[in-house]
Amino acid sequence: MSEYYDDPAAKSTQQQRREKLLAGANLKNLVGVEIGALCRPIVRREDGEVIYVDHADTQSLKQKYEGDPHVDVGKIVRVDAVWGQNTLQDAVRGRYVDYVVASHVIEHVPDLITWLNEIASILKPTGEVRLIVPDKRFLFDCLRRESSLADILLSYVNKARVPQPHSMLDFALGAVKAERMQIWRDTVPAIPERHYTVEGAISLARDILANGNYHDIHCWVFTPRSFANLFAEMARAGLVDFACERFEDTEEEDFEFYVTLRRSRDRDYIVQSWERMADAAVTIAPGEPSWQARRQAELDIKKEKRGHLSQRQPGEKSTLDPLVAIGLPYGFDSEEYLRANADVAAAGVNAADHYLLFGWHEGRPIRPNQS
Repeated sequence: MSEYYDDPAAKSTQQQRREKLLAGANLKNLVGVEIGALCRPIVRREDGEVIYVDHADTQSLKQKYEGDPHVDVGKIVRVDAVWGQNTLQDAVRGRYVDYVVASHVIEHVPDLITWLNEIASILKPTGEVRLIVPDKRFLFDCLRRESSLADILLSYVNKARVPQPHSMLDFALGAVKAERMQIWRDTVPAIPERHYTVEGAISLARDILANGNYHDIHCWVFTPRSFANLFAEMARAGLVDFACERFEDTEEEDFEFYVTLRRSRDRDYIVQSWERMADAAVTIAPGEPSWQARRQAELDIKKEKRGHLSQRQPGEKSTLDPLVAIGLPYGFDSEEYLRANADVAAAGVNAADHYLLFGWHEGRPIRPNQS
């Protein structure tokens, strides 16, 4: 059996993080994707069928992280699919999966809306996205403002494939030298040291504009409540159709929270699910009077509001599930689809339209003899 390798920056062990993130999922019977596993996968190959996806192949990742004290290059997983300039559907070659896992990834993606919709495009109708998200209050992002819908939309309309200048400037001007336990113990200096000067921040932003270079930064920063409010805004605008199914707040002396997402056809239900998460989130933050004790008291009071927030159960079909696929699958061929589905061919309907509106939800094969 593979060993779990703990993240030295986190309070919880990798086993504890795994148990919390994967609660209720029987991996042996599922097919999943883990994005950005590097040397600390949440899902192991012996757990069930898992496709490891990253922005580069294994050898390139080893070269990139050689000498990085936080990454053991000898333990980087074998990457099965590279998701770079291509789409995620292309990367996994049209596979539909039961779940997608990503730990400390969502904050790095240049275009959040497109990233979410590409993940949605590979999910089965009951598929889930399970995320571990850094809480900006308890790491080097602690002085940065929470990301807004306007920030997200600017990168979306630019179809960003690299972090944009506005994200770079917000990161470079706001990131400070503050560690998790310094924040929890109130030992961060009143004027903490910055990672970048103003001149350095401007230089990095200009590099993006002039050369389109990729810089690995936290494009977005969240607290649990700001995350929920942002997703509610995106849902109201019809930009995403993910609901919040499960939420676990940031624990004492930790710096991350857990969210499970699942697509739904009911926009009101989606918005209300994020409103439930926002209501369950603890808002007391460092810097407030007696904040540690007051925060723990609020965590205890809101305990019953956290956990499983949905009437749906993992992997089980529901009338709330989506009916329409997001795009045609990789390699879709109309003639093959009609050969595989004689009743559709006999009805004389358009193969692509039928698949998007009915075939995906019904689980129909896209080619003959597809298992």
